[in-house]
Amino acid sequence: MARERIIDASSQDPEERRYDLALRPETLDECIGQEKVIAKLRIALTAAKQRAEPVEHILLHGPPGLGKTTLAHVIAHEMGARLRTSSGPALTRPGDLMGILTNLQQADILFVDEIHRLPTVVEEFMYPAMEDFQVDFTVDSGVHAKTINIPLQPFTLIGATTRAGMISAPLRARFGIQQHLEFWSQDHLAQCLARSARILALAVETEALNLLSRCSRGTPRVANRLLRRVRDYAQVRADGRITRALAEKALRIEEIDELGLDPLDRTYLRTLIATYQGGPAGIEALAATLGEDRDTLEDVVEPYLLQIGFVARTRNGRTALAAAYRQLGLQPPAAPPARTERQPDPPEDASLFE
Repeated sequence: MARERIIDASSQDPEERRYDLALRPETLDECIGQEKVIAKLRIALTAAKQRAEPVEHILLHGPPGLGKTTLAHVIAHEMGARLRTSSGPALTRPGDLMGILTNLQQADILFVDEIHRLPTVVEEFMYPAMEDFQVDFTVDSGVHAKTINIPLQPFTLIGATTRAGMISAPLRARFGIQQHLEFWSQDHLAQCLARSARILALAVETEALNLLSRCSRGTPRVANRLLRRVRDYAQVRADGRITRALAEKALRIEEIDELGLDPLDRTYLRTLIATYQGGPAGIEALAATLGEDRDTLEDVVEPYLLQIGFVARTRNGRTALAAAYRQLGLQPPAAPPARTERQPDPPEDASLFE
């Protein structure tokens, strides 16, 4: 049975999605973090509105939980457009996409999450829709086959992906705007938590917000999830007011330390250090030892450990760095002595060269 990870940045259940929806900003002015991305989008949206035309197709890529879906909703709100949503795994045949595209109105926005998982046949079907706002639909087969050209209303496609490298070059080239979302700073996470606390009518001390922001792994979705868990703890075990001491107790129950590491993170580091002597170790070997999927380690565990300098990826595999040893209370291995070039032996009679 898959373990629940409170610091997993992926969306977990419908209840959490409703919770995130209530906290989601509606305008660019309400957005926190990603200043460079917001500034570029603001210019593009303003220019498109001044020309009274749909904004260019937009590709948003970056780790999960950083606000790609939120930005899609904000863009639709800013443009006064209707938003239609789907996902790569849901679009298995061209016919699935055909029904969506033909129902789009002028300047509507189509948001496709996990766009890197589009089947090739669906991706190729999308090319003329993105470029020329038309689709070529084939009916019948064999000698009776014929192609029908169907015009579409001008629209904007917003694609979101956590794996930009898996998007084919032809599809990527059709996005006029491509933006990478970075992990949030602790200050921005604290601002996000303060805003969420106001919306939820919670009494939270500033020190508690700072603690939660440090444990949120640079991800606003994780920050809001931690706030919800601490809120529940404060409601059951205290008077509802969230102090730093209370937040520490709630995080201790969830087995989350001051850096946001959970049991799987610590098990990963201990395995790399104890079983593989700190590495290098291959990802397949680590996955087999831990009993986890390779994708889970690469997409969920490793990005944060790489970001905070606990693990390094090398050609030979994963290597634990000194900070990881210290976090686990272990002594980092001594650095190997620096190699020096051997000096040539002096001539037998040095006086001849003086």
